[in-house]
Amino acid sequence: MTIDKDLECIQRQEEALCFESFNLETAWQLGSLIQKMASSRKLGVAIDITLHSMPAFFVALPGSTADNSGWVRRKRNVALRFLKSSYGVTLQLQRQGATLEQKFALPVADFAASGGSFPIHVKGTGVIGAVTVSGLPQREDHNLVVEALAIMLKQDPIALALSQS
Repeated sequence: MTIDKDLECIQRQEEALCFESFNLETAWQLGSLIQKMASSRKLGVAIDITLHSMPAFFVALPGSTADNSGWVRRKRNVALRFLKSSYGVTLQLQRQGATLEQKFALPVADFAASGGSFPIHVKGTGVIGAVTVSGLPQREDHNLVVEALAIMLKQDPIALALSQS
């Protein structure tokens, strides 16, 4: 695994994982799907879907901690600020040897360079929100979100997955 290969894959994910439409019912379906996937795998994560600035779905599963909601907020802020996955932004910064604070003057109290938040993109509209998972190592948070998005959008999750590290 290299950063460049992961960034190429994340770009493909961001291009492929676009909705025709997205509303509160879609948010509930996506959040419920991630919750079922995480529960069946016994993953202690928090799951959040936010549309614009409106919370549309949130659940904290057994094994998650109070810190996870803070991580969700900070990762989501990155996805919404850059309109890209927080993991992609994190890898770009790693490649440049920079931090969000150094490069963009973004405070660490509000922005986390960590994977797990993915923009919700609607064709013809743009990014309308983000889906975020926190509780696993950042690559696994990202992979869980992408897998669920691929399933929702009837795409092959294996073809869109990051290569094994």
